[in-house]
Formats: sequence, C-alpha cells, structure tokens
Amino acid sequence: MKRDERGSVAAEFAVTVPAVVLVIVLAVSALSVGGRQVRLEHAAAQAARLAAREESADRVNAAVSTLASGARVATTREGDLVCVELTAAPGVPLPLPDLRASSCALAAPEVG
Repeated sequence: MKRDERGSVAAEFAVTVPAVVLVIVLAVSALSVGGRQVRLEHAAAQAARLAAREESADRVNAAVSTLASGARVATTREGDLVCVELTAAPGVPLPLPDLRASSCALAAPEVG
C-alpha cells in the first residue's frame, strides 16, 4: 500500500457504517409500522363485529385496546351496517401520518 493511501479503508468504513445502520433502522421501522397497521385492521374488524352485536362501548374499546393499544375509536351506523374507524399513531419516532383502519359489519336484526 502506498504511504498516501493509509487510513483510506478506515475512512471508508467510518462513512459506510452509519449509512448501513440507518438503512437497518428504517427497515425495522417500516416492519414495525406494517405490523401495527395489520393489528389495527384486525382490531377494527373485531370492534365492528362486537358493535354490530350491540355489545357495550366499554367492551368494544377493551377489544381495541387489547389488539391495538392507543387507538382512537369512532363508531357509526349506516343503515344495516355498523362501521368502526380506528386511528393510531405509527409508534415509531419518524414523521409519519397517523395509521387508519375501518371495518363494517352487518348489524344484528331488530327483534320486534
């Protein structure tokens, strides 16, 4: 190795390592956000089924908090359908918009 090239490997390594770490952190964050979105969608479906069976709001909120902690719940009735929309923070320290999931279920028939 020539005398003027000494230390170039260390300098290249010092530049490369932070870039590789950044890519790994972003990949793990993306997987975390994707998993949270899947849990949010599952919680919305479960909450819609519970709300359609006319379970109490406390029961619906408990199911949502079990599956997707920190999610905000909004329940609406549209004709024969009961719809639930959940909104939650992504859960990673990145400037991302809130995650959203919604689901509808056929309401229990009215007995009368």
